Amino acid sequence: MAITDWPVKERPREKLLNMGSGSLSDGELLAIFLRVGSPGKTAVDVARELLSEFGGLRQLMDADLHTFCQIKGMGAAKYTQLQAVLELGRRYLVEEMSIGDAVTHPDKIKQFLMAKMRAYGQEVFACVYLDNQHRILDYKELFYGTIDGASVYPREVVKQTLAINAAAVIFAHNHPSGIAEPSQADQKITERLKKALHLVDIRVLDHMIVGDSEVVSFAERGLL
Repeated sequence: MAITDWPVKERPREKLLNMGSGSLSDGELLAIFLRVGSPGKTAVDVARELLSEFGGLRQLMDADLHTFCQIKGMGAAKYTQLQAVLELGRRYLVEEMSIGDAVTHPDKIKQFLMAKMRAYGQEVFACVYLDNQHRILDYKELFYGTIDGASVYPREVVKQTLAINAAAVIFAHNHPSGIAEPSQADQKITERLKKALHLVDIRVLDHMIVGDSEVVSFAERGLL
């Protein structure tokens, strides 16, 4: 049975318009994105099969082009559309977290960092730059690879922070292992960077570590 033959209140698009996007399942939302199904299958059927094949929405969104295109009916065009939607979501979070200050709204930054950094296959060190009212100025990824004293350069961090004219900074990096617990190396490099920035009167507000399912805050742990 085609979706157009379903009761109006059960059709994904009409359901979204009448009840809001939160009322739809992952499969129904994905079906709206797919627009059409395949012979003998509705878009909802295809969407549910995709989610089942990949093991969930997150795994689907994280799939690379080659893996995605292995699924019958899925190609480069759909992959680029899906990645564009994902990037729009990230950019929305950037704008959203710029409203209000980072100290009173840390969850906004955590959400953004989770969306941006969780799927990276290598460690990435980034900085969130803030003005003197703790509003977001910029986000930059600075170093790639093992995050330790040998690969993170305080001079470069200071240089970038001064170039942006930031008054404060939040460090962030991911743990590809999925475990967000701070290591001794994480704590040592945080202290080194904090001392370097203190010399130019720039405050370090936090260091956030992105894992598979959580973001751990040094500030909340009392590690700053």
